[in-house]
Amino acid sequence: MNKQIITRFPPSPTGYLHVGGARTALFNWLYARHTQGKFVLRIEDTDVARSTQASTDAILEALEWLGIDWDEGPYFQSQRSDIYSEYIEKLLSTGLAYYCTCSRDTLDAMRQKAMETGGKPKYDGTCRNKGLSKTDDAVVRFKAPLTGSTIIKDVVKGNIVIPNAEMDDFIIQRSDGVSTYNLAVVVDDITMAINTVIRGDDHVNNTPKQILLYQALNAPLPTFGHVPMVLGKDRARLSKRHGAMSVTAYRDMGYLPDAFLNYLVRLGWSYGDQEFFTKDELIDKFTLENIGRSPGIFDTDKLLALNAEHIRKSPPVAVARHLIPFLKQRDCEADANEFTQAVILTLSVRSKTLAEMADGALFYYASKITYDAKAAKKFLKPAIAEPLNLLIKALEALDVFDEPSLENAFKTVMETAGMKLGKIAQPVRVALTGKTVSPGIFEMIVVLGQDTVIERLKDAAKFIENRQT
Repeated sequence: MNKQIITRFPPSPTGYLHVGGARTALFNWLYARHTQGKFVLRIEDTDVARSTQASTDAILEALEWLGIDWDEGPYFQSQRSDIYSEYIEKLLSTGLAYYCTCSRDTLDAMRQKAMETGGKPKYDGTCRNKGLSKTDDAVVRFKAPLTGSTIIKDVVKGNIVIPNAEMDDFIIQRSDGVSTYNLAVVVDDITMAINTVIRGDDHVNNTPKQILLYQALNAPLPTFGHVPMVLGKDRARLSKRHGAMSVTAYRDMGYLPDAFLNYLVRLGWSYGDQEFFTKDELIDKFTLENIGRSPGIFDTDKLLALNAEHIRKSPPVAVARHLIPFLKQRDCEADANEFTQAVILTLSVRSKTLAEMADGALFYYASKITYDAKAAKKFLKPAIAEPLNLLIKALEALDVFDEPSLENAFKTVMETAGMKLGKIAQPVRVALTGKTVSPGIFEMIVVLGQDTVIERLKDAAKFIENRQT
């Protein structure tokens, strides 16, 4: 029987959730969901000086917006110090860790001497075999093997071999009693039964130390996969100048969460030539084998294009709940009801973001239309007053208000007034929206509804009349 896959995402709450962290969370979440496993959320908040509750809240908010849910947690490292101390005592009692009282000056001199002789600036083992007892200024060091090699069996990069002689007796507990990152991570992963660790390849240097700790604690090693970093288009490490902002900044700019997920997953993972994925498709198709070895290149233009595609292809009911906050920011009283869904259908083919869609939707929710000055001057002329009045009467007479009925009404007016569609459609568009650009005239009129359309046409007729007097 295969063991259940258990993955984790362990952000540090020292800032917002950014693209690289979100991709790490996504890969672990998708793999857990693909295998019907478990996804654990752990907050690594042992850096007391930099960790904040605001950052924790921002990370949770970003994950929730993305739809990345967790089966266990969030656990907080700051609440687990007793567990770490227990495991450190195990290492001390088995002789695999020891107390060290070397001062900072001693350590600096040690490293300087090593560099002068062409060696690595590492701890030389001064206290390794002294059998020192605990004191206020003592740290605890792990007794690393002096010979042999440590092998990282990496499902992304392949095997990585590190000679143990390159490693030193690294600190696992500082003199203030706080456990170091490598010790805490290993203990957390052991006690939470994490058996699959997918993370950025900036962690590769930590992994040999962590493997040695697993072995010293007689714990099974997890499967490791180190994913290449995300780079900007210039192949430099991703930064704000490349568009690397917090995940919630993309939400606030009007990106759909599923579009953002779709783009994130393609930064280092592929499935043939397919670019567009729904969330369900990603869960179905995601495997570790398809994670690439090349860095992901973050391209805001591609993200925007993919977002537009998701807006076009997503059911209006799914788009509506994400659009509502943008409408409310623009003082539109809107709900995710059938009217809003109908509005979305008319705008989805021409909106790259939800912010664009909300701007384009304003006329649907307006109580009164304000005309663009140039549009009114060009199209709301005295000559169009009579055709508008004819159209008002034709629309008032309709029992069924659908596109075929509207087309017939327009056709009748055009024949009576001796006009082509373009000559009447643009004035009607300006009358209904205040602008010269809008969704298709008939689909827009159907969504606005008979009463609203007639009222706005009458307002336009009065506007023309008042300009004449």
